[in-house]
Amino acid sequence: MMIRRFRVFAAVAALALLLGACGGRQQAAAPPQTAGASSCEAGSGQITIATGNSTGVYYVLGGGLASLISANTPLKATAAETGASVQNIQQLVAGEYDVAFSLADTAADAVRGQGAFTAPQDVQALARIYSNYTHVVVQKSSGITTMADFRGKRISTGSPKSGTEVIATRLLQAAGLNPETDVQPQRLELGKTIDAMKDGSIDGFVWSGGLPTGGVTDLFTSAGDRVEFLDISGLLPKLQEINPVYAEGTVPASAYGTPADVKTIVVPNLLLVRNDFPAGNACAITKLMFDKKADLEKVHPAAKELDPKVAVDTAPVVLAPGSQTALQQLGAT
Repeated sequence: MMIRRFRVFAAVAALALLLGACGGRQQAAAPPQTAGASSCEAGSGQITIATGNSTGVYYVLGGGLASLISANTPLKATAAETGASVQNIQQLVAGEYDVAFSLADTAADAVRGQGAFTAPQDVQALARIYSNYTHVVVQKSSGITTMADFRGKRISTGSPKSGTEVIATRLLQAAGLNPETDVQPQRLELGKTIDAMKDGSIDGFVWSGGLPTGGVTDLFTSAGDRVEFLDISGLLPKLQEINPVYAEGTVPASAYGTPADVKTIVVPNLLLVRNDFPAGNACAITKLMFDKKADLEKVHPAAKELDPKVAVDTAPVVLAPGSQTALQQLGAT
């Protein structure tokens, strides 16, 4: 039932993406003109939103958010397909994008100057938005029943410089494996990962995304009799030693039409901006997301998780001052 509903959502999402003018990597836009933060009004100008793979939730929601911003504020927003979290933050700081989706664990690495980042990055959060569910899916014929069984196998660990790659690396290490030498890592974006699973050229993959993710829906619709989820919840304590943001979650059977629910590890998503992002724009965009939540839910059901009281929980990433104003107005604090 959920898969049929998602197809409707996907159709709406496609329209939203067209309206949001999603495309490839964007050139840096001219800085938008500021407006008063206290009035929570956006200035004029153009902004770009860094999303993720075209078959993932970031891309769909990013297009919907761009459409909302363009239709309801003086700002004109476009959304771009990217490699996701690590790349998004790097290009956000470099001025190539103005707003970026990121996994919270990658964002925490960024502000601490660790992991993929050699120094603290000047980013703040507009809000905590929804949770990503770690999908670990394998070929039934592979003999894999735990992540320790990935030894010697062909595994897609996600796009280079993506949040998926970060969590895949940590999961492999938690399972006692060297990600570079103990597996045959395939650093594929989600679309190519799904194709490789369909033709049997890889044994499994790790993906971090919202529910349901379009590419994974495609895989289970066309090859559900040949693939299955792994329960990775037993690795949670080791991941929480790295970052307490990791938590246990469940991929419900209804998400992809699987025989049963599967326990997994979840991590929140954040919307990020640079520290110099205008406060009035931050306030207006943050408030808009929650005022128009119903519109974003039509783009993708992951938006149902949007909650002002949860949105303030972005530590260790600092909440942007304009967003603090918006969330206070929404009664979150």
